[in-house]
Amino acid sequence: MSILGPKLGPMVFQFPFFNRAIFRDRHEFLDRLVPFLAKLPEDRKFAIEMRNRDWLDTEFANLLRDHKIALVLQDRSFMPSPAELKFDPITADWTYIRWLGDRKSIEAQTTTWDKTVVDRTTELSSWVDFCYQMKKRGVIVFAYANNHFAGHAPATIKQFQELWRAKGLPEIGTPQRIRLNASLFD
Repeated sequence: MSILGPKLGPMVFQFPFFNRAIFRDRHEFLDRLVPFLAKLPEDRKFAIEMRNRDWLDTEFANLLRDHKIALVLQDRSFMPSPAELKFDPITADWTYIRWLGDRKSIEAQTTTWDKTVVDRTTELSSWVDFCYQMKKRGVIVFAYANNHFAGHAPATIKQFQELWRAKGLPEIGTPQRIRLNASLFD
């Protein structure tokens, strides 16, 4: 990881949905996860994306908090929004959002990712509100938009910025520009 230097951002551990054939319950999963988390370097940003809706609870959030690991917040039909969670989803001094959308539904309409296909203005507007609340708390927000969210990830980010400005919110901080190289490695 260190070879990336200042180009290294948050690293996401993305876990699939685990059925009972893989882990009987979340405790069996946590028995494996906890020793792994203890080995992670403390000077890096890590986030965990869970796909088991029922495993997201205060206990899990506190475990992540203890390790300063962010819970990935997802925009997927089968996962809860931050407002639906019964605990504070901010588990570090930063958070990571993934606007993923519905892969099957959008791929039924297109597999060419050159324009917005699905109007997600309402959903994205609620994410603007959420991000503003996080900014007020001093939480840094990292966000990722997948083409499956609306059909064109760059347009999603542009729309987010436009919605932010339209609400009259303070200017969004932009990442510091890093000298561009032909390679990730110097």
